[in-house]
Amino acid sequence: MAKKAKAAQPKARMTARAAGRRAVAAKAKKPAKAKPAKAAVAKNEPSTVLDYVRFAADRLRRAKVVFAHGTTDAVAEGAFIVGETLGFHPDEIEDAADRKIARTNGARIRALVEQRIATRKPAAYLLNKIYMRGLPFYVDERTIVPRSFIGEILDEHFGDGLQLSDPDRVSRVLDLCTGSGCLAILAARAFPAATIDAADLSADALDVARRNVAAHGLSRRIRLVQGDLFAPLKSERYDLIISNPPYVDAEGMAGLPAECAFEPKMAFDGGADGIDLVRRILRDAREHLTEDGGLLCEVGRCRPALEAAYPRTPFLWLDTEESEGEVFWLAAADL
Repeated sequence: MAKKAKAAQPKARMTARAAGRRAVAAKAKKPAKAKPAKAAVAKNEPSTVLDYVRFAADRLRRAKVVFAHGTTDAVAEGAFIVGETLGFHPDEIEDAADRKIARTNGARIRALVEQRIATRKPAAYLLNKIYMRGLPFYVDERTIVPRSFIGEILDEHFGDGLQLSDPDRVSRVLDLCTGSGCLAILAARAFPAATIDAADLSADALDVARRNVAAHGLSRRIRLVQGDLFAPLKSERYDLIISNPPYVDAEGMAGLPAECAFEPKMAFDGGADGIDLVRRILRDAREHLTEDGGLLCEVGRCRPALEAAYPRTPFLWLDTEESEGEVFWLAAADL
């Protein structure tokens, strides 16, 4: 039996962006200071960026909305709504915390929060915006709201000791199930010498990806390809294949929150045990990798099902700041 690889990848360092979010969260969770008696009539009326983050977080928390679309909790989503309304990048929220907000912008924030609660539509769709690794991306209901741990792993270049630790050695990358194109764009940033193919079955998703690729000035480096997994790629080979395929199992599909109903079902459904598409990727990936290449694939909570189905395969599980055992690496020789 092939020796099982250990999950030895150290957790990634906290980014400045993450540290900033946590600083805002810490402030937002603190109770607001009492105001002088003469201001008692308006003491609960928010006026600053931080006030509105607190207001939004409190409303979202009380309404029990689900946070799974680029934000992880009520404070993060409140900061996202406030920041986008005011034109702030997420990294700028902390420094702007005490800035006063005009009533018109305050009204817009309130309206967005109430729309988020009433409809359960993800904030990313309401704002047509999501951030990954600090980069902005356009999203709408034609594609799933991107959330993936692969971006962080790409930034780290997989750590020391793996074949792809030197980004200059990567000349060709495939992003399979690209959706909105976010991972392909992050791969282009991580591997500056590489050209990238980004494939998806959905023509609608590729329209969104095309918009993002153009917005980031990468039309000459990223080629969008429509088709079923490897089918449209013929005999192409790559140094790296990345994929965040559908991997929700039947039980998970039955229990998806209302927010997920706005997203394409095909972007979630991984079959009975969640790994139908992963099986096909594992079956065919070797024929599309260079000799020293490898596969980086996200499978969410399907690690037990995957290891049970492939007990002799030496998956190396790569952890990130916010995940453990959800992304695996396989060298071409192990496929």
